[in-house]
Amino acid sequence: MLAILLPILLCIISAVPAEAENPIVRDSLRNEIRIGWGDQLFEHLIWQSPQYIISNMPESYVEHYNERYRYTQHWFAEYQWRVNKWFGVGAMVDISGCLWDEVTRNGTGKESDRIMNKSFWNLAVMPTFRFTWFNREHISLYSSIGAGIGINGGTETDYLGRHTLCAVAVDIAPIGITAEWDRWFISGELGGLYSMKNTVSIFMLNSRILSIGAGVRF
Repeated sequence: MLAILLPILLCIISAVPAEAENPIVRDSLRNEIRIGWGDQLFEHLIWQSPQYIISNMPESYVEHYNERYRYTQHWFAEYQWRVNKWFGVGAMVDISGCLWDEVTRNGTGKESDRIMNKSFWNLAVMPTFRFTWFNREHISLYSSIGAGIGINGGTETDYLGRHTLCAVAVDIAPIGITAEWDRWFISGELGGLYSMKNTVSIFMLNSRILSIGAGVRF
């Protein structure tokens, strides 16, 4: 994916005049609020409806399946304060979830019970740090990192019967781009959001690989 993205970024850079930064936008408007959307591509690959339903057993045989997964995608909000032209600090809140049906089937594959809207959700709250390494009047490129707390909940329980668990959450975006018009801007990022308590309790792993957002500076 980097092999595709980098040539595009180089084309954008070469097309932008090598002007000085806009002093009004870059120096005076130090506060930034951004809201955005991110994908759940990794979850789509990991949690899918069963590819094979057992249907060659006695009718008394019982098997449970998770089917019809629905994904909320990631939704996030971020505040940033621009310390100087290349460094910013802020905070981000990100929430995502997944719903599915728990289905019971007998040995012939016939459905005998369905519990709808089983679910889990993840809430990540973290301080963030942004490093802007390319500036033009209307285009900037940056990298960012955040680390905080991830809260996982839903209808499932762990081996101790707990519905809600907490763990460290980390967000890494090696490449981000903003396109700016006066106070307003849109953004795109390539990265990953991670949260795991141990090798068994993994809440997010390389989630939110792609994200887009829009915001305002003031």
